[in-house]
Amino acid sequence: MDKIPLLGTGLNGLIGSKFVADFSDKYDFDNLDVRSAMRPVDITNEKQVRSVLSASSAEFVVHMAAYTDVTGAWQQTDDVNGPCYAVNVKGTQNLVNVCAETGKHLIYLSTAYVFDGEKEDLYTETDKTNPIEWYGKTKALAEEVIQKSNIDWTILRIDQPFRNDIFEKVDTLHRIIEGIKSSKLYPQFNDHHFGPTYINDFVKIIDFVIRQKMTGIYHASSGESWTDFEFAKFINENFGLNFDLKEGSLAKYLETSNRPYQKNTALNIEKIKGSLDFELKSIKEAIKETIL
Repeated sequence: MDKIPLLGTGLNGLIGSKFVADFSDKYDFDNLDVRSAMRPVDITNEKQVRSVLSASSAEFVVHMAAYTDVTGAWQQTDDVNGPCYAVNVKGTQNLVNVCAETGKHLIYLSTAYVFDGEKEDLYTETDKTNPIEWYGKTKALAEEVIQKSNIDWTILRIDQPFRNDIFEKVDTLHRIIEGIKSSKLYPQFNDHHFGPTYINDFVKIIDFVIRQKMTGIYHASSGESWTDFEFAKFINENFGLNFDLKEGSLAKYLETSNRPYQKNTALNIEKIKGSLDFELKSIKEAIKETIL
């Protein structure tokens, strides 16, 4: 069977590379990457984006490229000329513009950081976005650009992604493992909640969205809520690392930091979970199949 042409950004990244690895037999991937030696494409350059999209027969563009350094973004707060705004907002605007011209469906990878973190329960798709730092603000602005367009679009929000193998960019789970192994893991917050996203499952969700041609906003994490301490504790116990794990406090940390920090980014995934034709693994199951 002939492979399905599929355009993407960020296909060399933490999530994108897993998507390519797991679905290379199904899709003929074409990555828009500024670092490509053969055909560099800068998504902040609309002319370059148009050149590639207009020549492709692909129906979908999976947009995963982003400026994701949250601390680096905070240092650029309100700078619309900085790289965070350029990649996350202008780059997305360019893709939207060209998708409108070429009739392509844009699938956008977004984040739980579009919320302010003040909700005590899991965030749903109908909750109002209210980002409290620049990374989340630029991702929320990109969402607005997409939603105001007349293209077919899908927004998938996730939180703290990790995969079962080691990647050059250290993910949430492997960062903790590295910290434990080096005996340098700092006390983990017991008053901060997040919703880990298992990348091995998430890439299946992307494929599902393409297969079903789904449109709209969907939360696509694990649907679970963990504190940093609970997460690190289970990792420590599961792998028998016997690290003397200490509890920390986000509230106390914020007393000494000027950088804003959401207290809760866990996402409710009932909207998409009810439609999936496969079972998502629990976070405990995902950790158990992780390769050290």
